[in-house]
Amino acid sequence: MAVTSRRAGRRRSMSQINVVPFIDVMLVLLIIFMVTAPLLQQGVEVDLPEADAQPLQDEKSQREAIVVTVTRDGQLSLNQGPQVGVSLDRDVLREIVADLLSQHPGTQVYVRGDRFVDYGRVVDAMVSVQSAGAQRVGLITDPPDLSARDR
Repeated sequence: MAVTSRRAGRRRSMSQINVVPFIDVMLVLLIIFMVTAPLLQQGVEVDLPEADAQPLQDEKSQREAIVVTVTRDGQLSLNQGPQVGVSLDRDVLREIVADLLSQHPGTQVYVRGDRFVDYGRVVDAMVSVQSAGAQRVGLITDPPDLSARDR
């Protein structure tokens, strides 16, 4: 018994932090973010053509620009207005763009056309936007993938 009492007198409290609950919480948060991140992306999937065009310098105009998207199957949609990302016909598209341009004159207007869509569909979208009152219409492309070109 003397040995036990000596050991009881020498005991120290542990001054280490138990990190196992912290790791558990971090793993749960990681799983939650991995599941919800793909759900946060919205918009219309378009495979843009690649071009060596220079990027626009005015980032403010790009954020507030009206973008008409032409999908692979020829459907038209807008990034602003009452029907964002919804398939629109040419007349409704023209009306919405005309309304947006009347509220904010001078707004930049761009057309994003899928690389596999018929070129006539992209031109139709540009004509619709111009008939709505847009003075200048730009085309959006992706920069070329230089690593794929070097292979």
